[in-house]
Amino acid sequence: MPVPYKIVIDCADPHRLAAFWAAALDYVVEDNADLIRQLLDAGVIQEVDTTTVDGRLSWAGAAAVRDPDAPVDPRSGSGLGGRVLFQVVPEPKTVKNRVHLDLHVGPERRPEVIERLTGRGARVLWEGRQGPNTWVTLADPEGNEFCVA
Repeated sequence: MPVPYKIVIDCADPHRLAAFWAAALDYVVEDNADLIRQLLDAGVIQEVDTTTVDGRLSWAGAAAVRDPDAPVDPRSGSGLGGRVLFQVVPEPKTVKNRVHLDLHVGPERRPEVIERLTGRGARVLWEGRQGPNTWVTLADPEGNEFCVA
């Protein structure tokens, strides 16, 4: 039986990165407001655990993006398909990622995608080539590397 998973990225500002990666992947930012409201009303969490982003009640220390075409858990608002979770950690990024995302957009779309993502806070690090394959490595707004191939 396949094991469900999500990719988790440590960061300082989960809501900023969620907005960036939603645009990069053509995903949507998860809306967990109903679950958060239920947990607040039940006294399970406190206001300090929450924030408001784009007019929606959100987790203060985490945000996720999901595949807009995959199923969603109606109770939590969490995606049941491809998902990336961004969680606050106290320390900054200090070394190269051991895991990164590759965005396979094709060579014809690569310039437009890179321009769009740098306009949202990414920066180009270098261009790579291995045999016939080429890509551009970028860093997201918090310095996490990813490739556009």
